[in-house]
Amino acid sequence: MSFLSHIHVGVSDLQRAHDFYGPLLRELGLQIRNIELADGWIAWKPRDAERPLFIVGWPWNKQHPDPGNGPMTAFLAQSRGMVDRCHALALANGGEDEGRPGLRSNYHPNYYGAYFRDPDGNKLCVVCHEPG
Repeated sequence: MSFLSHIHVGVSDLQRAHDFYGPLLRELGLQIRNIELADGWIAWKPRDAERPLFIVGWPWNKQHPDPGNGPMTAFLAQSRGMVDRCHALALANGGEDEGRPGLRSNYHPNYYGAYFRDPDGNKLCVVCHEPG
């Protein structure tokens, strides 16, 4: 059982966010649960569960989204190849590289991750903790 209900990431353009996150989250095994364009949000869920949700949307206070310095969402990948594919998808869909795929043995010997930012500047990571 997950300890998370949902994560909400503020974005300024829902279509751009959909185009960026859609391929990335499909690769990770998530599917769309809701698209609420009038209310300004899109939610994805695991294929086999109702939660946790990953939500992108306009900030609730209707102000411009600000990713801040420090917050990061890390997605769990099933393989190192999936990390590589997600990083490539992110860059192909408007993301900015923050750390190419590779081992980060300073975290632990099998930590294989990639870092990037979405088009609004939110920092993301995709990581596999399994041996090569």
